[in-house]
Amino acid sequence: MAEKLDRKTYESELRKLQTELCHLQAWIKAKGKRAIIILEGRDAAGKGGTIKAIAERVSPRVFRVVALPAPTERDRSQMYLQRYMEQFPAAGEIVIFDRSWYNRAGVEYVMGFCTPEQHQRFLTLCPGIEKLIVEDGIYLLKIWLEVGQEQQEKRFKARIDDPMRQWKLSPMDVESFGRWYEYSKARDLMFEHTDTEHAPWYLVNADDKRRARLNSISHILSRIPYERLDHERVKLPSRSTKRKYDDKASLAGRRFVDEQY
Repeated sequence: MAEKLDRKTYESELRKLQTELCHLQAWIKAKGKRAIIILEGRDAAGKGGTIKAIAERVSPRVFRVVALPAPTERDRSQMYLQRYMEQFPAAGEIVIFDRSWYNRAGVEYVMGFCTPEQHQRFLTLCPGIEKLIVEDGIYLLKIWLEVGQEQQEKRFKARIDDPMRQWKLSPMDVESFGRWYEYSKARDLMFEHTDTEHAPWYLVNADDKRRARLNSISHILSRIPYERLDHERVKLPSRSTKRKYDDKASLAGRRFVDEQY
């Protein structure tokens, strides 16, 4: 594995890529395009950090992050993809799924939350449904973050010892740690059925989180044929003094927080 990327280089490259994401955002909005980004991977592969790196400098009205909770009884009575399709992008939107319909191919299958028949039906039907999505003009990008056993264990142990990261270690994560090879087989079965020409899977080595974030963003930018658009430079108007008001006097006596910094 390549040497871990240093922070200075990472932050410099991230800024360049996030600038390009802003250009992509402007193009998507101006042209009324639609895109779906699916981020999947093993637990502790860094999906949350990657999504944050993608979304932190762009508008949440264009880049919508969707992280659906566990399905309700009503959800379970619907067609499986129904609650995901409700979140699909309208014109000028990019939807990032933090966990997607591929839950059925991973955690639901391995943990027994769906039947073998439901799992097989999903694998059989999914490529056709994704073909319809793509044919409707939606850019569909599927990224799998792959982390090795040693790195996953290191990150899990770090979560155990860090109060600010303990919330990231759910009982499901702990259970997945012991089922490494079951998840490997489920992953490979998923790739076998759903890695198609119209909606291919792209794998990102996530042992180095910084490199994984940069490579994921770079891949997204390479898969959508956006163009930089020209913008008129904004000029701030002069402030009117017609109804001049004493702001400072109006705030006198109001409660301000104690300044600790």
